[in-house]
Amino acid sequence: MRIPEPYFTKVLKPLLFIISLLPAAYLTAGIFYDWLGANPVETIIRNLGDWTLRFLLITLAISPLRRLTGMAQLLRLRRMLGLYAFFYAVLHLVIYISLEQSFDWQEIISDILERPFITVGMLSFILLIPLAATSTTTAIRKLGKNWLRLHQLIYPIAILAILHFWWLVKADTREPLIYAVILALLLFERLLRFWLKKKLKRH
Repeated sequence: MRIPEPYFTKVLKPLLFIISLLPAAYLTAGIFYDWLGANPVETIIRNLGDWTLRFLLITLAISPLRRLTGMAQLLRLRRMLGLYAFFYAVLHLVIYISLEQSFDWQEIISDILERPFITVGMLSFILLIPLAATSTTTAIRKLGKNWLRLHQLIYPIAILAILHFWWLVKADTREPLIYAVILALLLFERLLRFWLKKKLKRH
C-alpha cells in the first residue's frame, strides 16, 4: 500500500504538522479566553506533559503500523512526530521553570533532588535532548549504525515519562496505566519480532 507521493508530501504531511500544533494552540487560546480552570499554570503543565507522552508513544507506534499496513512512507513521519514530542517536553519544562517556579533555581534543584517524579521526568528530558539534536539527515548519515543505537534511548525515555506521570498522579493511576499498557504492547511487539528473527536464523 502506498499513498501517491504528491498527496503525501503536499497534503498529508503538512496536515499532520498542523494537527500536531493544535494542543499548543488550544492552551495558548485558553490563556486569553480564560478556559483553563482555577489553576491555569497547572493545567498547562499537565497538558503539555500529556502531549509529550502521547507523541512519544505515537512515534514508537510508527514502525509496527508500517509493518502492519506495508506503508513504508509512514517512516518519513516518525522524525517529525519525535520532534513534536521534544517540542512539547521543552514547553512542559519551560512553563514549570518560569511560571510555576518563577526561575527560583534553588527551589527547582531541590524539587529535582527531593521529588522522585520530577527526578525521573528530568532524566527523561535529558535523554531526549541527544535524540532531538541528532534528528537531522546529516547526523543520521554521520553516525551511521550508531544513530540507531542512540535512538534506542526512546524506550527508556518513554518508560521514565510514564513513571513520571504515574508518581505525579499518585492515587488515580488509570490514565498512566493506559499509557503503560500501550507501551508494553509496543515493546512486546518488538521483542516478539526479535525472537522470531532469531528463531528463523537458527533454522
